[in-house]
Amino acid sequence: MKIPAIKKLVENHSVQELMEAEEALVEEKEPAFEVEGADEGEKLTHVFAAIFIHEKMDKEGKDFKSSLREYTSKVRTSIS
Repeated sequence: MKIPAIKKLVENHSVQELMEAEEALVEEKEPAFEVEGADEGEKLTHVFAAIFIHEKMDKEGKDFKSSLREYTSKVRTSIS
């Protein structure tokens, strides 16, 4: 997971665009815009994170840093 790649997606794309990119990647198609990542799994991780963060920012008025912190906390919890 690369934070700069996630930040770039959040800053440059809407939730709708990100959801369309997610769907394209799941269907093994190329998204309409570049998603950075070494493989499809990393690209999907970046898109999932960007959607989560975008929704936190839009719906709860949180800033990028707080939303990112919440996302990484959820990931750590799900792994352990």
